[in-house]
Amino acid sequence: MTTLSESVWILGDQLSPTHPGLAPNRRVVLIESLARLNQRPYHRHKLVLIISAMRHYAAELRAAGYDVDLRVAPDFLSGLRDHVNTFGVQHLYCLAAAEYATRQFQHRLTAELGIPVTILPNTLFLVERFPPPRSPALMEPFYRMMRRQTGLLIEPDGQPTGGVWNFDRENRRRYDGRPVPPPLRFPPDTITRQTIADLAVACPHAIGSVEEFDLPVTRAQALTALDDFITHRLPDFGPFEDAMSAEHELLFHSRLSPLLNIGLLDPLETAQAAVNAYERGHAPLSSVEGFVRQIIGWREYIYYRYWELMPDLLQANAWQAERPLPAWYWTGQTRMRCLHCVIQRVLQNGYCHHIERLMVLCNFAMLAGVQPQAVNDWFLECYVDAYEWVVTPNVIGMGLNADGGRTATKPYIASAAYIDKMSDYCKGCFYDRKARVGPRACPFNTLYWNFLINHEERLRANPRLGPAVLGLSRLSAAEREAIAAQAEEVLERIEQL
Repeated sequence: MTTLSESVWILGDQLSPTHPGLAPNRRVVLIESLARLNQRPYHRHKLVLIISAMRHYAAELRAAGYDVDLRVAPDFLSGLRDHVNTFGVQHLYCLAAAEYATRQFQHRLTAELGIPVTILPNTLFLVERFPPPRSPALMEPFYRMMRRQTGLLIEPDGQPTGGVWNFDRENRRRYDGRPVPPPLRFPPDTITRQTIADLAVACPHAIGSVEEFDLPVTRAQALTALDDFITHRLPDFGPFEDAMSAEHELLFHSRLSPLLNIGLLDPLETAQAAVNAYERGHAPLSSVEGFVRQIIGWREYIYYRYWELMPDLLQANAWQAERPLPAWYWTGQTRMRCLHCVIQRVLQNGYCHHIERLMVLCNFAMLAGVQPQAVNDWFLECYVDAYEWVVTPNVIGMGLNADGGRTATKPYIASAAYIDKMSDYCKGCFYDRKARVGPRACPFNTLYWNFLINHEERLRANPRLGPAVLGLSRLSAAEREAIAAQAEEVLERIEQL
């Protein structure tokens, strides 16, 4: 047995080849915690991704000469104690966890294990690699600061490439039917097939199926997936960034978030790959800037805001929403075609892109007054890229505006008009996308206008919602009453929509 007095504990979402805790004189310990795997009824795609990636990572580290202890344990603490006792570890290193509860656990480890535990900064996030000199409250100034910090799409004079910081206005086109290149698929290898079999026993309450699992599980595969996106879909990503399609799950999105969120891809290299594509004339600036904004703007801002607002964020409920989550969020069995399509693909593959998450799933939940924590739980359990640091500020903060506007300055609410503008979901739907009242009125319309009516005074105080609230002036007293009555009926039969 190799005599090493130091070990580094690497979590399943820290599988970076440049993990700062890796050192020739340290043993690596990775723990498949049964308690963590069964903490929720997670989607099977997520569980297989994490465990298969951990097992591949362990094999790659061993091949590179590291001494690796990969163990299954009832929980993290039991696994660490057994590791320390087995190998006589005198000093443990770990990278600061991205999630609040696990990081609190790390801070207790010195007392629990009886040895020094050093917690290293989590440099898998750029906001910890390039600490902001101040604390911007909004995403746009945060994003500009991160552009300056990283130098991405910044000219020598310090100005943004192309003369503007943001091409968002150019990136709002409806999908026009052009060919959509399919993403690469990575059929399960021997390690992944064994992982699937093991998890079928270890996690009996997981949701979804693993029959179509085809995600990258190694660093090499992740780089291949990145290159495939840059080559085939990045050029059209920008214009159709907010588009939704019943036929195409991804359109021109990357589906790289699961790989970024477990460390197989680095955020800076991912954004830089897009910038390189622009510099060699492969992709337009609007597409590249939009993608860079998602990576170093939105993603980093959400992580930054999570740590600023925790742990109170978990209980935030600024709109006092208390309705249970409709049961059809777990089946997709609703006549609202947009929700049916989106939920079905989430339950099948653990994924849909960001606009469907925000403007379909969260939009309906907010308009219906669904309890924020119930929506947060659903997202955490259903998505392959779901971790508390990214889900909670996005769902409770941005999607449901339940944090009082600290993550986003306005509620992201919309009627069927927005969904019809950005998708083909309304075509063939049971409900009438133009009706607010009546037996086939779209629930999004009824609930949207009812929300505006019920919160008119509060919404008028928000300058970003002025035009929407001003629309109320066109409604007569009779129309308001009809909308209120229809909304009451919709909410009473919400399980049958």
